[in-house]
Amino acid sequence: MADPAPIVVIQPQRMGDLILTYPLLLWLARSHAGRPVTVVADPAFARPLAPISPQAKFMSLPQAAAALPGREHELVINLGIVPEAARLAGAIPAARRLGPAVGPDGAVRIGGDWQLYRSSVVHLNRHSRYHWAELSALDIVPPALLAGTAWPAPRQGGPGRRKVGLFLGASQPEKRPGPAFFAALARELVRRGLVPVLLGGPDEAGLGDEAARLAGIPLSNLCGQLGLKELAFLGQEMALLVTPDTGPMHLAAWTGWRTLNLSVGPVSPHETGPYQPGHYVLRPRLSCRGCWECFRESVVCRDRLDPVRVGYVAARLARGEDERLAGASIPAFELLRTAVDPYGLRVLEPVSVAPGPVPSAGRELLGDFWRAVFGHVFGVFPETAPRLAAAALAQGQPALHAALGKKLGRLGAALARDTRRGAVPDAAFAAGFAPGVAPLAGYIERLLQNGDGSRPARLAALALYERAASLFAG
Repeated sequence: MADPAPIVVIQPQRMGDLILTYPLLLWLARSHAGRPVTVVADPAFARPLAPISPQAKFMSLPQAAAALPGREHELVINLGIVPEAARLAGAIPAARRLGPAVGPDGAVRIGGDWQLYRSSVVHLNRHSRYHWAELSALDIVPPALLAGTAWPAPRQGGPGRRKVGLFLGASQPEKRPGPAFFAALARELVRRGLVPVLLGGPDEAGLGDEAARLAGIPLSNLCGQLGLKELAFLGQEMALLVTPDTGPMHLAAWTGWRTLNLSVGPVSPHETGPYQPGHYVLRPRLSCRGCWECFRESVVCRDRLDPVRVGYVAARLARGEDERLAGASIPAFELLRTAVDPYGLRVLEPVSVAPGPVPSAGRELLGDFWRAVFGHVFGVFPETAPRLAAAALAQGQPALHAALGKKLGRLGAALARDTRRGAVPDAAFAAGFAPGVAPLAGYIERLLQNGDGSRPARLAALALYERAASLFAG
C-alpha cells in the first residue's frame, strides 16, 4: 500500500507568522490524519521553536525547492507573500493548492475563497474581523472542527506570581512605545507592588538599556540575553506579558503566558492580536485605530499610551483580579478580551465601558456585518447571520445603514458597466469606493483579476454582490 500523499505548508515569513500557523498544523493532524506535513519556514525561527511546535517536518525555502517538486502532494498551502514561495507552490505536484501559486503560464493565481479574501484586505482591512490564524485554515478545515476546538486558558496571575514581563520590541517602530514609556510603566508597576522585567531580542538591547536608565530604579533588564526557547521557559513563572503586536506576543499566547497587547500603530488586533481566548488587548479610543498604514504626521495612538492607565490594567491582571476590570471606565482607552464565538472563530469581547460617545461604534457594526456576509457566503455561518448583522447596523447606526445601501448601488453599477465592456478591474478599483464598501469591492477586484475576467468569475462576483445588496432591499 502506497504511503499517503503529504501536505506542505509554506510560511517563510517572521516568527509571529510561523507561530500563527500552529493552529492550522493541529487541525490538519485531525482533519488529514496520517498524512505527513512539511512546513517551509525560516530556520532561524523554526529550529528554536521546535520544542513547542506541533509535529511536522521543517525545511528552508532552498531545501524545499530542491526536494519537494519531485513528489506528488495531496495539498499545498502557501501562506507566504514572497515570490519564491509562490514559485515553490506552483512547482510542487499537488491535487489542490491554496494561496498564491505560479501557474504554467507564469501568472500568479490564488487558490481558495478565504485565501483570496486574505489577499483582498491588504490595505483595505478597516472592517476585516477575521484573524490570520483562522484565515490560514478556513479553506481546508471543516467548520465543525473549528467549533469543537478547546484552547487551554492562559495561566492566571495571583499573589505568588509578581513578575510582569515588558517586551520592548516590534517589527516596526510605529508598533511599539518608546523607552520612556516603558520606564514610566516599570515605575508604575513597582509602585503597585509588582516586579517588572524588561525583555527583548538582540535588536532591543539598546532600548532596554535606555529604558532601564530612564526608570531610575533597580530594574531587571534581560533584553538581548534570551533566546526564544529561554523566553518561553521564563514566561512560565511570570504573571503577565505586556507587549506590542510582535512575534514574542504570539509565542507567549501559544505557551499559555497571558498577554496584555498594547495595540498601537498599523496593526489590527482583530487580525493579528493574541489568538487564543483569555488574553487582553488595550488600545486608545480613536476612529483611525487598526489601520494598515498610518497616514498621520505622528503615530497618535502610540503616543497617547498612558503608563498609569496601562499600569492599572496590568496590575489587575497580574494579581488575578480580572473581575475588577469588567465594566471599568478607562478614559480614552478600550480594553478587550480574546474569546471564541459558537462557530469556533476568534472574537474580541469588550471589557471596559466608554464614558461618552464611542467614535468607532459604527465601524464595529460594519465590521460585524461584513464578517457575517463573507462567513455565510463561504459556508461558515448560517443564512440568518448576515440578516441579523444588517438589522443590528440599521438599529445602531441607521444613517450609516442607509448610506451603505446607496453606496452598494454604486458598486453594482460599476460591476454592470465593466461586465458589458468585458473589463477586468485594475488595482485601483476598490480604492474608488467608500471604506464601508471596500471589503466587498476589494474582494470582487481580486476575484475578477484572479479569474482573468472569466464568466465563472463574473457570475461569482455578481452573486456575492446580490447577496449583500439584498440585505438592504425594502
